[in-house]
Amino acid sequence: MAKRVAIVGAGVSGLASIKCCLEEGLEPTCFERSDDLGGLWRFTEHVEEGRASLYKSVVSNSCKEMSCYSDFPFPEDYPNYVPNSQFLEYLKMYANHFNLLKHIQFKTKVCSVTKCSDFTVSGQWEVVTMRDEKQESAIFDAVMVCTGFLTNPYLPLDSFPGINAFKGQYFHSRQYKHPDIFKDKRVLVIGMGNSGTDIAVEASHLAEQVFLSTTGGGWVISRIFDSGYPWDMVFMTRFQNMLRNSLPTPIVTWLMMRKINNWLNHANYGLIPEERTQLKEFVLNDELPGRIITGKVFIRPSIKESVVKVEDGQASLYKYIFPAHLQKPTLAIIGLIKPLGSMIPTGETQARWAVRVLKGVNKLPPPSVMIEEINARRENKPSWFGLCYCKALQSDYITYIDELLTYINAKPKLFSMLLTDPHLALTVFFGPCSPYQFRLTGPGKWEGARNAIMTQWDRTFKVTKGRVVQESPSPFESFLKLFSFLALLVAIFLILL
Repeated sequence: MAKRVAIVGAGVSGLASIKCCLEEGLEPTCFERSDDLGGLWRFTEHVEEGRASLYKSVVSNSCKEMSCYSDFPFPEDYPNYVPNSQFLEYLKMYANHFNLLKHIQFKTKVCSVTKCSDFTVSGQWEVVTMRDEKQESAIFDAVMVCTGFLTNPYLPLDSFPGINAFKGQYFHSRQYKHPDIFKDKRVLVIGMGNSGTDIAVEASHLAEQVFLSTTGGGWVISRIFDSGYPWDMVFMTRFQNMLRNSLPTPIVTWLMMRKINNWLNHANYGLIPEERTQLKEFVLNDELPGRIITGKVFIRPSIKESVVKVEDGQASLYKYIFPAHLQKPTLAIIGLIKPLGSMIPTGETQARWAVRVLKGVNKLPPPSVMIEEINARRENKPSWFGLCYCKALQSDYITYIDELLTYINAKPKLFSMLLTDPHLALTVFFGPCSPYQFRLTGPGKWEGARNAIMTQWDRTFKVTKGRVVQESPSPFESFLKLFSFLALLVAIFLILL
């Protein structure tokens, strides 16, 4: 009899978890408290309890080739950075294509998840749900929680003396939907994350004046990178990741700062982070510099003197997935992580490994080993090489994905690939680390993965080349490519000696 798995939430990670369970012969039941799938990506005019909320203009920060499911590319005619409405349509296409909807119970709230009395033997969970004011209870062999971490707003009003006497309106970004409410008003946006920056820029088109308050600054980059390429297809390659992780942290940080400042000198705009050795999440915004330089947005330091002390935010999860203290590894948390790359392939890869652990195919190390690793991560000790991921839940995208793929024997084997399919090997190593790479081999191998990798740039520029231009090949460029290939073969030969 197939193991029964309860999945909480039908967002991007929940849908991937359903599919992974089906691929491994398990019996998933997904509980979604709202009336439709999509989670964060489903826009509504009102805020729904227990679900992340977004504003009308939200566009993805990761391009379509880097943020799709690993065996289901976005449609070719979708823009490279996808508006939320089209992103939701893509998720519905994914659910329909893999026949996932029949496994989802909508309008069903999960009230509690508790261990069964014989948990130390069975590892089972009692899941209590509520639908139409009727409560039901069921026993499951495993549980996968896919609710994310953007559902509960943090509004520390105690940190703002005099807020009760403020005559204007204040609210959390979770409640923001349209910029009309800012028309002809003076607006203060506190916090320079992606949402805060988006809202400040939107408000500046209608407001009398906008102030953007930031405590520690941030690295603002454009979605459009060198030569008009999507930023993550250039930045997120295996070659560049290997190079970054091979260099001392101060050198990597200096090189990155220099590259980012080529587009926008952050010091001149009051944006440069105070802490520059630790990597902060990039702020993706193409308009902010223009709004600052035209006086529509003013950057201001923190408006308060006191510091709000919060916990370090680290979750006691092995590989950001499994609680280390449970007697049986039958509870998995999917999506509680902040990778530098896209969340969809990250959550999907987490689910692929987690499901095989829940099934019993893959084993976890002893609790003592898992706890030791969790504690080491909490200490945030710098390695002195590569980028410093010292903030809560941060992770090196490619390194983390490869680690999980190794556990399920699905990591691309570059050396053997170089002998059997050198064109593909070079594209995988030097090109964008797109999710299709994660389906080249191992469980869940997708026959279309190679073609998807070799045609990813075609799909990228299909929607931008509205006017076709005839380009003559450059002899020098062809010579340079040949020279680079020969140099690579020599380097590999010397390494193998």
